[in-house]
Amino acid sequence: MLASRLFPLVLLALVACGSPGSAAAPKSAPGPVEVAVLTLAPTPVTLTRELPGRVSALRVAEVRARVSGVVEKRLFDEGSDVKEGQALYRIEAAPYQASLKSAQASLRRAQSGLSSAQDIAKRDEELMSVAGAVSAETAERSAASLHSVEADIAAGKAAVQTAKINLGYTTVTAPVSGRIGRSVVTEGAFVQASPATLMATIQQMDKVYVDVTQSTTELQRLRRELESDKLRPAGAATTVTLLLEDGSKYAETGSLEFTDVTVEPGTGSVVLRAVFPNPRGELLPGMFVRARIDQGEDPAALLVPQRAVTRDTRGQAWAMVVGAENKVERRKLVADRVVGNAWRVTSGLFAGEQVIVDGLQKIRPGAQVTTVAAAPEEVAGPGGAPPEAVAGSADAKNEPASEGKAATPAAASEGKAAGEQAASEGKAAGEQAATPAAASEGKAAAGSAGKQ
Repeated sequence: MLASRLFPLVLLALVACGSPGSAAAPKSAPGPVEVAVLTLAPTPVTLTRELPGRVSALRVAEVRARVSGVVEKRLFDEGSDVKEGQALYRIEAAPYQASLKSAQASLRRAQSGLSSAQDIAKRDEELMSVAGAVSAETAERSAASLHSVEADIAAGKAAVQTAKINLGYTTVTAPVSGRIGRSVVTEGAFVQASPATLMATIQQMDKVYVDVTQSTTELQRLRRELESDKLRPAGAATTVTLLLEDGSKYAETGSLEFTDVTVEPGTGSVVLRAVFPNPRGELLPGMFVRARIDQGEDPAALLVPQRAVTRDTRGQAWAMVVGAENKVERRKLVADRVVGNAWRVTSGLFAGEQVIVDGLQKIRPGAQVTTVAAAPEEVAGPGGAPPEAVAGSADAKNEPASEGKAATPAAASEGKAAGEQAASEGKAAGEQAATPAAASEGKAAAGSAGKQ
């Protein structure tokens, strides 16, 4: 009896489950995805190279003792600017004054016998030539005595001059103009001439050198580009700008003075030296700086926004391009320099091609797309088109890693959100379908039980 009553209910539930309204509607085929593109156009760009370097003084002079003795007085303030010839130290002079007086006395003694020796030599020469009263040997001895006296006089003059020089060395003077550092010796200290005692150091810093290193590989590549007319020379004088340790830009501009002719065997690099004015004394010897050197001008550079360039695990650069029939193509690039927020691409792309800069997460190679022009702020550098292409900067090294890192969380969060949404929709649909059937079944069971 109970089975005959429940049969219509089961039949009704089966019909409800198989009704057309409960079946999922078929999905329509997706249309072309809309992406933002940038049409490449040649842009003139000044190429610069950022290299690490250190500051060194234009002149470095070590002040050393030229004579031995005790330092009596220091005549300068440590850390002050001194002029060439300015007195710095005074060494005890009494021993050297005595040596000068002794040399002067020896000179006078030698000079006192000069007139007598001259008279004897002249008389013997006349007597030998006129009357033969003296022998030739006697005349020769007289001439030799005269020459000996003259030599003694010359030696005496040299001794006097040496004594005067040594006496002058007791006053230690500045060999060059510049800024003097701390004093190595104090009053009362004994200094000696051999080996010469270091007393202080003077550095001329109204102009300074900045020595940087560049790899020979980069140098040769630059020369090839200049020879093939891919780059134009930056000018007659290569200009250099400085970035200080805190990242600020140094106000004065320097010039490249020379490139060393010797390659460092251990690093495969050469030294480049630039000269900078230092009127305010901001640059100190030993300071670490980064120098940006103008290398040339690329009159037709292709600039691709950094957001449009991705890199694989090997560091190879890739970009998505809209090809024939509006289908996506994946291109392998050579991107060597950062220009503002863009890459300078030297291979893989051509002028006039459309590079996808937005919507990369929604496309794959071969997919058909519709294009819209990218907004100007997406492709321009700070303040418009950037004038310089910098190689070797920290931004260029960190960009691929940061880009990959940023894209991965975005994709993960996007997929997670889609999964959660689908799960919640399925759960709601299941609950909605199950509730009426359960309710009707419970109601029928309760009615049949009551009738029994």
